[in-house]
Amino acid sequence: MQVQSYAAQSAKASLRPYKFDLPPLGPDEVDVNVTHCGICHTDVACVDNEWGMSVYPVVPGHEIVGTVSAVGSNVKRLAVGTRVGVGALCGSCMECEWCEGGKQQVCAQVVGTVMGEHKGGFATAVRVNNWRFAYPLPDGIASEHAGPLMCAGTTVFTPLLRYGVKPTDRVAVVGVGGLGHLAIQFLAKWGCEVTAISSSHSKDEQARGFGASHVIASSNPEELAAAARSFDFILSTVSADLPWDAYMAALRPGGKLCICGIPDKAIAVSPWSVIAGEKSIVGGQPGSIDETTAMLNFAALHGVKPLIETFPMSEANAALDHTRQGKARFRAVLVA
Repeated sequence: MQVQSYAAQSAKASLRPYKFDLPPLGPDEVDVNVTHCGICHTDVACVDNEWGMSVYPVVPGHEIVGTVSAVGSNVKRLAVGTRVGVGALCGSCMECEWCEGGKQQVCAQVVGTVMGEHKGGFATAVRVNNWRFAYPLPDGIASEHAGPLMCAGTTVFTPLLRYGVKPTDRVAVVGVGGLGHLAIQFLAKWGCEVTAISSSHSKDEQARGFGASHVIASSNPEELAAAARSFDFILSTVSADLPWDAYMAALRPGGKLCICGIPDKAIAVSPWSVIAGEKSIVGGQPGSIDETTAMLNFAALHGVKPLIETFPMSEANAALDHTRQGKARFRAVLVA
């Protein structure tokens, strides 16, 4: 099958029409005709080679929604025509201790949808290496909203499960953006008392609309200092380099700082920030198959959805630049 896509041929290059042929379908593989594709900063990073691991040509897009167009001989529970979502991960070995233990996201052979030579969702179709990573979508989630849930949604929802966040916890979300505005919604619906931390108070009304009870402007160090020993869990969704010791000080004893955004520099904290109060720094990444499925069901049940701006697929460059410049409010979505 020939796929028409938009690809970057080199670092920071504009996306250009690019055609490629998919090999014959493997027994565990499915093909998905793309109808919608959200845009994450990871797509920008892959196009611009921010992390030094891009393999060109890069076809970005890993917040994919579409319909199954072909299934391999081993595929179960999916049929041609099924509406599915595909996220940042599209395959793993399914045989190692991590896969068998329900942690496919840390498999040594995990396949990233826009990593390596795999081609993403800025295209007419996408190949999913293992059918289990194509998620049937609940009827309560519209296709234009489902895309951002497949990466941003599972990234911020999974830590609630993985690190035992309780409905009685007081939680802070750093950043009211593509990830942060979903994190606030999930946590508020989870039952937590949520504080949004943004660089200024310009997003206060929106943050409260998403479910935040309180807002802190990080540009005022006194506001963050006043929150010392306040939070059981802090979820950082931004790519900025932060005053990490100040955020550690805002945790209660035993609290966790979860890093979902990717800062430019190494995260440096004083040893006492960890030792005093027995605090910890943990990582957050897109969830396992079961965790992502739970996220979709929770979002459908509680009406969690992203705030989006839509662009036709033909305007992929404009939409990518919109995200690159930090102008998306709060997620750009391409519509085929």
